[in-house]
Amino acid sequence: MIVVAGEALIDLVPHGPGALADLKPALGGGPYNTAVALGRLGSPTAFCSRTSDDAFGEALLAGLRRAGVDVSGVQRGPEPTTLAVATVDAAGSAAYSFYVDGTADRLFTVPDALPAGARAVSFGTCSLVLEPGASAYEELMRTAAGQGLFTALDPNVRAGLIPDADAYRERFKGWLPSVTLLKLSAEDAAWLGGTPREWLAAGPAAVVVTRGGDGLTVFTRDGGEHSVPGEKVDVVDTIGAGDTVNAALLHGLAARDALSGEALAALGTEGWTRLLRFAARAAAITCSRAGAEPPYAAELGEPAGL
Repeated sequence: MIVVAGEALIDLVPHGPGALADLKPALGGGPYNTAVALGRLGSPTAFCSRTSDDAFGEALLAGLRRAGVDVSGVQRGPEPTTLAVATVDAAGSAAYSFYVDGTADRLFTVPDALPAGARAVSFGTCSLVLEPGASAYEELMRTAAGQGLFTALDPNVRAGLIPDADAYRERFKGWLPSVTLLKLSAEDAAWLGGTPREWLAAGPAAVVVTRGGDGLTVFTRDGGEHSVPGEKVDVVDTIGAGDTVNAALLHGLAARDALSGEALAALGTEGWTRLLRFAARAAAITCSRAGAEPPYAAELGEPAGL
């Protein structure tokens, strides 16, 4: 079981470039997209979050169930669902404005226990910014790491939500001793102001940096550095691409029975190259269609055990 912890929200996705393009509601949120992508790939997955009792909240849970994700541990509340308004530029890159005051997901509290059989827990995005929920997710991360579970982190920085950038950067450094796999975009890396080697020294066994259409690179504690190019595709938009990478990495590692720091160290050039290519292919499919629509395993021609 892979547990994904974090927010579920509604993306208002534009149909075309520009601030005044028509908007269509879509199920979203970085952790939510990761959970759906894992379910579509066939990984046993559970979602750990707090959602609204409103119609959007019901739709979000229905989307998870359709993907085969266990939602029995999702907390509920009467507050409204968070909204993220996207704008897309001519190249398909998305930017977001958030409506988060008084919403249900930020009132998440630490669960008594994770689902039985949990082997890995994935964290990231708005859920680690918006209090009081951010502190609860942070506590869950430390607890999971202390229990020896594989922990994955994608900060997926949304600078407009971060009131004190320097304080957030320090908090990010404080998470690293509890992280097994750090995945982030080149833009996030530049904003955070560190380097993969610095982050590896603080705790993670591997750091994966995504570079959009230019591909992915992994840095490992033994000094290794392995890269693959991006897959060429006609980009509709990039919504959910990074979340799809998260899911593909976790799914691929689970298929290899490699959900541990020691197993990451043993992957080697061939293992990492195959895993990164799988993630790049999955992300390309997501970019080829509007909104966060990650692929199913059948669309990837996934070999058994990667």
